[in-house]
Amino acid sequence: MLLLALDTATPAVTVALHDGERVLAEYGRVDARRHGELLLPAVDRVLAEAGVKLGSVTGFVVGAGPGPYTGLRVGLVTAAGFGAATGAPVYGLCTLDGIAYAAGRAGLDTGGRPFTVATDARRKEVYWARYADPRTRLTEPAVDRPAEVAGQVADGPAVGAGALLYGDVFRDVPAGMPEHQSAGALAALAAEKLAAGGTDGFLNEPGEPVRPLYLRRPDAQVPANYKVVTPR
Repeated sequence: MLLLALDTATPAVTVALHDGERVLAEYGRVDARRHGELLLPAVDRVLAEAGVKLGSVTGFVVGAGPGPYTGLRVGLVTAAGFGAATGAPVYGLCTLDGIAYAAGRAGLDTGGRPFTVATDARRKEVYWARYADPRTRLTEPAVDRPAEVAGQVADGPAVGAGALLYGDVFRDVPAGMPEHQSAGALAALAAEKLAAGGTDGFLNEPGEPVRPLYLRRPDAQVPANYKVVTPR
């Protein structure tokens, strides 16, 4: 097994190669405005560090959001292109699931309580979901203003950039927890699921395209009443 994982749903551009047991190489950079510019060089860097050619990869794992439209589609389109070029399957995972799994690897202690993963959705909103443990999501991913979900997230800790940004709502944010996505954690989660012999938790069936979790319309909109400048 050689899984190449990538995610551009958060401000981090993150790529990792996993052999089914461990991360062979990983690279990440936080820059919310340069996903398209940074992703392919990051892939080249990870493959070169591991001494692996793209054609040797047996599967691609991509974070499918939720995330801002422009950044998220960079990773999804790239993963789909790699899959089409190599014939290897593409597996979509919820980005929040990867952060939850990374929090577990970082030693998150919830005291037996559910916890929340929250990322910055801009517009004074967060993408969020609740988890029973680092592998088990309790709710569907959602986008809301923090004050609107305060009652639902009050019980238990929270992790992620959204939780750090809105400390008045997410009051229990343990130190040392992941802020953005880690492709290494995303790849490890996918490897664990594939080793178990099922597709539970993936967002697509084998051979089907990965559907992005946009959750809301893109910021850029076509004007409703634009001026016609072409000859009639």
